[in-house]
Amino acid sequence: MTDEKHSFPLRPGSSIGILGSGQLARMLATAAARLGLRCKIYADAPGPAFDVAAAVTVGAYDAWDKLTAFAGSVSVVTYEFENVADATAQHLAKLLPVRPGPKALAVAQDRLVEKTFLSDLGIAIAPFTPIASVDDLKAARPTGQNRAILKTRRLGYDGKGQVPVDAKTDPQHACAEIGHAPAVLEQRLTFQREVSVLICRSADGSDVIYDIPDNTHRDGILRRSTVPSALPDAVVKEAHAIARRIATTLNYVGLLAVELFDLGNALPADQRLVVNEIAPRVHNSGHWTLDACVVSQFENHMRAVAGWPLGSAIRHSDAVMENLIGADALAWRDLAAETGCCLHLYGKHEARAGRKMGHVTRLTPRR
Repeated sequence: MTDEKHSFPLRPGSSIGILGSGQLARMLATAAARLGLRCKIYADAPGPAFDVAAAVTVGAYDAWDKLTAFAGSVSVVTYEFENVADATAQHLAKLLPVRPGPKALAVAQDRLVEKTFLSDLGIAIAPFTPIASVDDLKAARPTGQNRAILKTRRLGYDGKGQVPVDAKTDPQHACAEIGHAPAVLEQRLTFQREVSVLICRSADGSDVIYDIPDNTHRDGILRRSTVPSALPDAVVKEAHAIARRIATTLNYVGLLAVELFDLGNALPADQRLVVNEIAPRVHNSGHWTLDACVVSQFENHMRAVAGWPLGSAIRHSDAVMENLIGADALAWRDLAAETGCCLHLYGKHEARAGRKMGHVTRLTPRR
């Protein structure tokens, strides 16, 4: 991988491969096009990104010949989702740079591996127990008024693969709800707010961090992100330090999202934050950066992947981003007419319940 094709920074006109065809890949490809970079999509099914890509390939993620041919047509590969199979990432990494690297995927796509990784770094996480069987859950089930949540180790997102558990829960039923998949039982925490750190890191170790949003979830799906956050400056500084420690340990290249719980102002600044999970990709809680920042999370991710200098993460406006879930997107005419409302639709044809169809960001002058 020392030939001119794989030398960095990539020249305008170079091609970047993206694994996945959803809305995140769509926004990545659009951001790259602004820089004169071409994006080619590889996915196992068509999706919104196909509408804006320079070229597309439909193939299984274990179709090795197709993946090899795809790798030969681009200079570097990135991805829009963290459940890329390890074998796929390793196969591509032998052929060309994969950014972020396979190690980040291996950590983020298995909750037990992720929690162990974070704990070994000395980062606070919710107490948890690995669950491999109904008997494990019987032994670890909460007592009294305590509550927990049973989460599959792999493939869970937007509230999927999760079951609330308390002292009255039938362990057999709870395990059946997640298909008896390997899991972790995580203690439920009482927290003041949910926040996320969006850090973009270059291969040379330099980074930029976006302002931290306060995040509101409903039914396991992010509904709203608001900037600026209500976090005190000392806690913001601690959140930045946590994100940098994770990114540096992973030798990360690209945008990394670190989701955290703020346990509240009764605790010292260095004890208030607990990491919920990490996402090795651009993140829903950073969509507001498209309209409120000098350079969005999507453009900075592609800059990092291409070996370009990172752009400014400065926020020029206050913002509230809201996801358009299912039928919410049918109000597009009213939203398009609303002053100060930035409308983003993802080109999905069917507005199913629970499906992210787009988002809006409402801007106001920065305070």
